[in-house]
Amino acid sequence: MPAAPVPVGSPDVDTHTTIEPDRPWLTIVWNDPVNLMSYVAHVFRSYFGYSEEKATTLMLQVHHEGRSVVSSGSREKMEIDVQAMHSYGLWATLAQDGDPL
Repeated sequence: MPAAPVPVGSPDVDTHTTIEPDRPWLTIVWNDPVNLMSYVAHVFRSYFGYSEEKATTLMLQVHHEGRSVVSSGSREKMEIDVQAMHSYGLWATLAQDGDPL
């Protein structure tokens, strides 16, 4: 027999649940041995519309640190950005902000 629904206001209902705000999703581009640094910066300028300075900074972060977060936002938008990076031949993944990379 199914359990009866708990009435609202019942002491069995947890009214102290904390709702965590949505954390943004991230597009991460990873270093690879194939693409030239100038090409990676070009992709960042072309696709994201970043300035030469920002694109170069992100590209150098990919090169020296092995990865860089290149965009953040809704999961749907970051999935589109990851697919775009793949179409340019870059290795990219998706993660939620705060998750271990």
